[in-house]
Amino acid sequence: MGADGEDRLPHAFALAAGDAARLRRPSPFQWFVLILAAGTVGLGLWRAPGLTAGLAIIAVQVAFAVCAAWRILLVLTSLRPTPAGVTPAELPTYSILVALHDEAEVAPQLVAALSAIDYPPDRLEGFLLLEAHDQTTLSALEAVDRPAWLRILIVPPGAPTTKPRALNHGLSRCRAELVTVYDAEDRPDPLQLREAAARFAADHDGRLACVQAPLRVVRLGRTRSPFLDRQFALEYAALFEVTLPGLARLGMPFPLGGTSNHFRAEVLRAVGGWDAWNVTEDADLGFRLHRHGWRLDVISRATLETPPGDLHDWLPQRTRWMKGFMQTWGVHTRRPWTLGLKGGISLLMTLGMALASAAAHAPSVAWVAASVLAAAAMGLTPATPPTALFVLGSGVVCAWLTAGIGARRAGIRYGPVAMAESPAYWSLLSIAFAHAAWRLVTEPFAWDKTRHSPDVAADSGPGGLARPISGA
Repeated sequence: MGADGEDRLPHAFALAAGDAARLRRPSPFQWFVLILAAGTVGLGLWRAPGLTAGLAIIAVQVAFAVCAAWRILLVLTSLRPTPAGVTPAELPTYSILVALHDEAEVAPQLVAALSAIDYPPDRLEGFLLLEAHDQTTLSALEAVDRPAWLRILIVPPGAPTTKPRALNHGLSRCRAELVTVYDAEDRPDPLQLREAAARFAADHDGRLACVQAPLRVVRLGRTRSPFLDRQFALEYAALFEVTLPGLARLGMPFPLGGTSNHFRAEVLRAVGGWDAWNVTEDADLGFRLHRHGWRLDVISRATLETPPGDLHDWLPQRTRWMKGFMQTWGVHTRRPWTLGLKGGISLLMTLGMALASAAAHAPSVAWVAASVLAAAAMGLTPATPPTALFVLGSGVVCAWLTAGIGARRAGIRYGPVAMAESPAYWSLLSIAFAHAAWRLVTEPFAWDKTRHSPDVAADSGPGGLARPISGA
């Protein structure tokens, strides 16, 4: 057992204590900020409560306006095309890691999707990473014909039982120059590895550590949750088609997706691999790479995924994401100056904005609805400050704009139905935020597994574009 409580894997990677979510106590800087903020607010409410409340309202309005302006900036910067690289004469060796847990149902389609990857087999190795107790998934994989380069690797027992811990074990066995991560339900574009290799080959300063492929959500067959499927797909489109490309063009770090990110293996080892205790290890790693002086970028060939499903599956997944964002925020605000100006702004405007907006969505919708309904019941004009409504409306319009542009790039129809539904979906994020805050205290390292079901559409073969999710 290691000093930090984690069962050590063979060839474990050194992750500095200050970079680990396992360390839960605030840093001296965080204590200073908390005490200063609490003292300032407390003193203001005691000595001048009216002025303090007025300044708080102005601060919230300014924050909404800044977020709206930020979205516009990312839309504009994301218009620049993704740079293309030239495939090197000799392709680099490549490792593929897939961490699996209770995935017997999707084992055949996963192997089919990976087998469809267009890359020289003699330059390729793949590891299907299984927990020692997961005999059901092991049996399912052993029953499927696999290419010679794709092997099953058992992760030694230990704590925590998380995806990043399994990935670290896989990374310790990788012998390739580049490494990528896929999930059980993924169907990557067969040419994605070639594009990533070309981008690394075109990196003249040698500081490019990772490229992120876009994730696009498609629906296979019938669904019991068209509302959640549609909004989830649009959320992905806004993130992977607009936000991440915009941040990359600005030279800023960003939270990586949990799949389809491609790394220089030696760099990944040098920065400590994945944090086994962080339940959004991908978001954390993007900022850690930047802290160590490395650069991130995006590529264009996508990976197709299916939406999580109904509320029973969506809520645990989103709760884990929110909890991981909280963990990552806590880790990288211990010494925020080490991120530099660009890194600090990006952390604030990605994770910070995601958490703050999730906390505010449902209360904001409830406030507007209550004001309108109460005024209508009394036959009065809603007594809502015009400035507040303008700022709130600007934020909504900018969110619609980002989703609409992302949807167009991802090939998703976007129309009035999806626009009208979005406030209800945003309000659900507040429920996930509340769940995540509670779980961060009671079960900080518990991993809420997303259940995956096999594809049922006739055209659901590897790389094939299944039924798009309509946003009309």
